[in-house]
Amino acid sequence: MVGYDPKADGRNISSFEVAAAGSVSGLVTRVMISPLDVIKIRFQLQIERLSRSDPAAKYHGILQAGRQILQEEGPTAFWKGHVPAQLLSIGYGAVQFLSFELLTELVHKATTYDARDFSVHFVCGGLSASAATLAVHPVDVLRTRFAAQGEPKVYKTLRDAVVTMYRTEGPLVFYKGLNPTLIAIFPYAGFQFSFYSALKHMHKWVLPAEGRKNENLRNLLCGSGAGVLSKTLTYPLDLFKKRLQVGGFERARVTFGQVRSYRGLLDCAQQVLQDEGPTGLFKGLSPSLLKAALSTGFVFFWYELFCSFFHPMKKADS
Repeated sequence: MVGYDPKADGRNISSFEVAAAGSVSGLVTRVMISPLDVIKIRFQLQIERLSRSDPAAKYHGILQAGRQILQEEGPTAFWKGHVPAQLLSIGYGAVQFLSFELLTELVHKATTYDARDFSVHFVCGGLSASAATLAVHPVDVLRTRFAAQGEPKVYKTLRDAVVTMYRTEGPLVFYKGLNPTLIAIFPYAGFQFSFYSALKHMHKWVLPAEGRKNENLRNLLCGSGAGVLSKTLTYPLDLFKKRLQVGGFERARVTFGQVRSYRGLLDCAQQVLQDEGPTGLFKGLSPSLLKAALSTGFVFFWYELFCSFFHPMKKADS
């Protein structure tokens, strides 16, 4: 079960086990979804329309983008920024799931609310993701920079990127895009945990007990559904975050088409609407939804699987 379960009769797993399960689930999932993440970031940063009818558009579809990246940059391009991305996933998963467990337990012990309510999972999920974001945002900026650059590379290694960014743009560069990230991550993660819990309850309601044999498949499908719903509701803020994170990185983007400079979140939103129209707010939505379905589904799948590995007897209560 994700989160504190007051009906578990003292069988909730330890904080260390929660953090370990969250870290491993993030690590394994990141390896699997990295290619989609790279394509999604490329789409989000492209000013031109994602359409064949725009001759200036470098990318216009998932398969076309995949072929072009493979042809121009080689297969390793799909794992650009994989080291910071793994650090991001491991750290984020540990902090998020541990915070969520502690917060839901606090709600159960300090208030009259049911720790498994939709609203409780929404608030605790949002707060836990905000804490995780503050902890790992510098790594997220590094991951975005690596995924955004083409060939020849501006940053050769992770150390080179950190030193260069610090010297040329100052320490605040590692927190670029933090405002839209925090604004987006609270409802996004809140919806993830809430929808995941709601879909699991719906699954129990729809299927009779004898039809609920494969709990791992249930966790994967419910996580995927939660990821798609959450991402759709909060997507434009993710796009703004990516645009702001590559500010000052224009020299690495010249081969991809037009570049823009933004003064902040509101200016970014205004320019996107003015130059690219309302559909510009949802550039890269297709690979993002595919990625959200796979990443959220597998994160919850691996998390529950590793939790059941620590304590097999708990699986029956999830």
